[in-house]
Parts: sequence; C-alpha cells; structure tokens
Amino acid sequence: MHQLVLLAKNAVETYIKEGKTISIPLDFPREFCQRKAGTFVTIEKNGQLRGCIGTYLPLRENIAEEIIYNGICAATEDNRFGPVQEEELPYLSYTVYILNEPELVKNLKELDPKKYGIIVKTLPITHPNTDVVFDGHLPAKSGLLLPDLETVDTAEKQISIACQKAGIDPKKEKIIIYRFSVKKYQ
Repeated sequence: MHQLVLLAKNAVETYIKEGKTISIPLDFPREFCQRKAGTFVTIEKNGQLRGCIGTYLPLRENIAEEIIYNGICAATEDNRFGPVQEEELPYLSYTVYILNEPELVKNLKELDPKKYGIIVKTLPITHPNTDVVFDGHLPAKSGLLLPDLETVDTAEKQISIACQKAGIDPKKEKIIIYRFSVKKYQ
C-alpha cells in the first residue's frame, strides 16, 4: 500500500475509533510535506463508493495535511452517505488523487475523460486584461469529475455528469470548463 493511501487509511481509522486527527508521521516523504496541491480521497466498501471528498486547489500547508483532512471528510461528511462506522473499517479501500492545477478548456477537443478530470462552473471570474481567471473561489454552481472513471468514456458524458452533480442545466446556463490531470495512488 502506497504511503499516501496508508496515510488516508490511518487518518480515517484513528478519527472513527478515537475522534482524533493524526499528525503527519515524522518519517513521511519530504516531497509530500513541502509541496501543496489539491487532493481527493475516495473510499470504497466491497468495490462500491462509500465516500469521496477533496479539494481541487490546496487549502492546507502541504499534500500530507490535505490527504488527512480529505480522508476524514470523505469518511464523515460526504452527504451521499452516512458517516463510516467502526465496524466497516476492515472492509474499506482507499484511493488518493493528487491534482495538478486546473487549466481553462477553450475547445472540447482538449478533453479526454481517461486522462483529464473536469470542473464545470457557471459564473466566470474575469480579469480586464485576460480570459477567465481561475482563482479557486467557488461560483454559485460548480461540479467536478475525476478522470478515468469506469463508465465515463466520452467528453460529452463527462460534462453531462459534472453538470448533473452541480445542478447545472447546460442548455439554459452558460458554463466554463477546466481540465486537470491527476496522479492516482491505490
């Protein structure tokens, strides 16, 4: 099990069993303690989604803290599921995603659902001298879909699902799309 996945697992198990947030282990790889990035933690139980929460831009001091926080949130705050219970812990598996910074999509041909995740937004943030600027603030409606999901094989399907998640009607609302790549750890 990769150290990032083990970190998420330990964070969840400690929080569920003891109500405590773990610290980053002293011997944890420096690259994850010195670098910032958005992360997602996905939890599955017997192959079925049990929780998935993350940040597409960093909110914490480093990647390790981001994973600890997002792991706990995936286990306790994903509103599609109730909080993980202690008796479920032996049946859970974890996937950690480290996201690269999102970039504006100007042409749908730039999308590839196997390679890139997407963020759809309804309210553009503009700057007088440039195109839309991504500054990390959430607009009124925003949806994210990670890359390389089993049933998502076209850009159109990817956009449709991300819009559904955000409550966006792309026929009535103008959207902008960002793409991002990830490094996935299981």
